[in-house]
Amino acid sequence: MDLGLQDRVYLVTGATRGLGFAAARELAVDGAKVIVTGRTGESAAGAAARLGGDATGIAADNADPSAADRLVTAAYERHGRLDGVLISVGGPPAGSFETVTDDQWRSSFETVFLGAVRLARTAAGRLGEGGVIGFVLSGSVHEPIAGLTVSNGLRPGLAGFAKSLANEVGPRGIRVVGLLPGRIDTDRVRELDALTGDAEAARERGSAAVPLRRYGSPEEFGRAAAFLLSPAASYLTGVLLPVDGGARHGF
Repeated sequence: MDLGLQDRVYLVTGATRGLGFAAARELAVDGAKVIVTGRTGESAAGAAARLGGDATGIAADNADPSAADRLVTAAYERHGRLDGVLISVGGPPAGSFETVTDDQWRSSFETVFLGAVRLARTAAGRLGEGGVIGFVLSGSVHEPIAGLTVSNGLRPGLAGFAKSLANEVGPRGIRVVGLLPGRIDTDRVRELDALTGDAEAARERGSAAVPLRRYGSPEEFGRAAAFLLSPAASYLTGVLLPVDGGARHGF
C-alpha cells in the first residue's frame, strides 16, 4: 500500500535515537522530507546524516519557549510547506513519589507537557487541511508503570490534551493522533530494565506479560507511526494507538 508520503514534510522532535528516530526513519524511507531535532546541533546533524536523503537536523530544547515557532518556521523556509509533526520527548526521570524532587517535576512538566502543547499549538496554527499532529505517549496513559511516577502523572494529561485538540482542529481538516508504546527494545527500555538490578530477568518478565511474548522493535513502532501520520490514515483522528504487542489486552 502506498502511504502517500512522497515529498511530504514532517517535523519529528526528539529524533536522534529511540522511538523518534525510528519514526523519522520510516517516514524518510517512504519518501517524506524530514526535519529532526535533538538537544545539540551535533546530535541532530548526526541523526539527519543517518537518515540520508533530504533530512535536516536542528538543535532544539522542548522546554525553550521559542523552539516551537523556530522549528515550524524552519520547515516552511526550507521546504515551503509542513504536513505534520510528531512530538516525541525523551522519558522523564524514573523514581517513586518519594524520590522525585520538585525540580524534576518542574523540568519534566516544561519538557514533556508544556513543550509538547506549545509545539502542537504552533503547528496547528499553520497547518492546512490534511495536516496531522502526532504525540508519542506511553502505555502509562492507561495503566501506571512501576517506578515511573512522573510519566504516570504527565502522559495521561498530554493524552487528554491530544483528544481535546482533535475535536478543536478537526473541522479544519487537521488530524491529531497518539501512539502508546509498550515494551519497545530501545536504549530507554534497556536502561529501565537495568535499574531493577537484573536486566535479563526484567526482560523475561516484561516479555511474559506481552501476548506476543517479546519486546517490539523500533522499526515496528516506526512503521505504525508512519502510517498514522500518512494520508493513508486520513479518516483517523483522536485515536491513541497502543503499540505494545497486545499487552493492554483491550481496544
